Amino acid sequence: MSPNMNIQPIEKEQIKFLTFPKKDVLEKRKDQIDRVLELKRALSLGNLERHKVKIVFVDNKGFKKVETTIWGITDKEVILKQSTIIPLERIISIS
Repeated sequence: MSPNMNIQPIEKEQIKFLTFPKKDVLEKRKDQIDRVLELKRALSLGNLERHKVKIVFVDNKGFKKVETTIWGITDKEVILKQSTIIPLERIISIS
């Protein structure tokens, strides 16, 4: 991901209005495993220290970025406050 890529900041309340394709944005298996590990680390930080993370993801229109606390992770989704969900396969990075 190049640093000058156009990433639109978005509020977590707007995520429920987005449309997500089914294809995984990460092609390499190692990158997919690393993504899950980063999400688990972010979940722990959120639960223990109320730490917010930046999540970069892709919907059907392009790159988005949200700063939020992760409340839960399933094998298919990341759960944010107010039952807001981002499909796991659409997340590019967590920082």
